[in-house]
Amino acid sequence: MPSFEAQDPAFDANVRRSFEGLTLMRTVGARLQRVAPGEVEIDLPFREDLTQHHGYMAAAVLTAIVDVACGYAAMTLMPFGASVLTVEYKVNFLSPAEGERMIARGRVIRPGRTVTVCSGDVVAISCDSEKVVATMLATMATVGGPGRDVPEPRANRTEGHQRTVGSHRQRDSFRSRWCVCRRLQRVAR
Repeated sequence: MPSFEAQDPAFDANVRRSFEGLTLMRTVGARLQRVAPGEVEIDLPFREDLTQHHGYMAAAVLTAIVDVACGYAAMTLMPFGASVLTVEYKVNFLSPAEGERMIARGRVIRPGRTVTVCSGDVVAISCDSEKVVATMLATMATVGGPGRDVPEPRANRTEGHQRTVGSHRQRDSFRSRWCVCRRLQRVAR
């Protein structure tokens, strides 16, 4: 496995602080276990309320934890202030997800300034043995950081995103490319 060097000396603390703010991870009971340059591990104890109709951990839950693990693995290699958004992923489910807990391991395959490719596995732990139950290939986009616009924190956004059409800066930032205001501006022309 390739060895990477973090650009941000505080990457571990920043990833952990960000993870603590993820309501979905708190809701399912996921815990951030390990953070290293280009690698993240998330632990999820098995819970009946997260299973599908056959009693296995639901695919959506497995996908969520491995997507988050891959995203934070990418974030460990980004400059201070940068974050990630998932651009795409593909998941293969290899075996029914049953066991005492699930561990999602995300790792960077190829880092980039704007796009990072990651892979991840979810393993089911039963009686100290591991079985791979899902594997993911994901692409993460860098958002924020030096030379990029950092999105406003959720608490500072106005209800309904009430900005005047075209109020974004002229420079085509990631946020303005995906904002409904940009689309409304094109329609108004």
